[in-house]
Amino acid sequence: MTNGSGETINTAVIPVSKLEDDSYDWWARHGQVLSLQRTIDPEVVLIGDSITHFWGGEPGTEAVHGNREAWNSVFAPYRVLNLGFGWDRTQNVLWRLDHGQLDGLAPKMVVILIGTNNTSDTENARANGPEEIAEGLRAICDRVEAKAPSAKIVIMGVLPREHEPDHPRRAAIAEINARYAAIAQERGYTYVDIGPQLLEADGTLSQETAPDYCHLSERGYRHWAEALRPLLPARQ
Repeated sequence: MTNGSGETINTAVIPVSKLEDDSYDWWARHGQVLSLQRTIDPEVVLIGDSITHFWGGEPGTEAVHGNREAWNSVFAPYRVLNLGFGWDRTQNVLWRLDHGQLDGLAPKMVVILIGTNNTSDTENARANGPEEIAEGLRAICDRVEAKAPSAKIVIMGVLPREHEPDHPRRAAIAEINARYAAIAQERGYTYVDIGPQLLEADGTLSQETAPDYCHLSERGYRHWAEALRPLLPARQ
């Protein structure tokens, strides 16, 4: 996308609603969030795409990957709102935050894992470069800070994709994560990259961890749970 002067417009920072078809109803899930958010009164909010969406929690989904043991092992004591939406990019998250998904809430912690879908070209949206994606994350963080000013913000590094370590997408993810880490340091957030734990010793991504070399299995979610466990708010 370009403006009238021929300059490229960063689509990663322009809020937009549903872009892609997936195995669920995007609009229905948005409505569920708005209906449930005050009832849940979450202590922890997860913001993301399908990797977050398919882990578990509320709003519920039939598309859960794994057996929920990893989810329950870390989140069972907490009230958690799962704002993961399959196929979402940074621009979709911005739209959702602009349309009420955090309004009126006071979570103690917000975990953000977003950006992997911005690396994909589809008929509905172009791929973004690492700097564009980082600006998308920065805009999301601005919204979260404004709507939940007392929350501890945890930025997750984009998870590794593709089987082989020399795949071009791996290099792009490394660049994205370097920018994410810098944003976290600049703003005093916590940055967590579980990529090394997800990969095998030779740098490959196993189907036991990510069956399609993208989405996590229960084995993969266990690594995420272990990384988040020490960061969760203390119970009263």
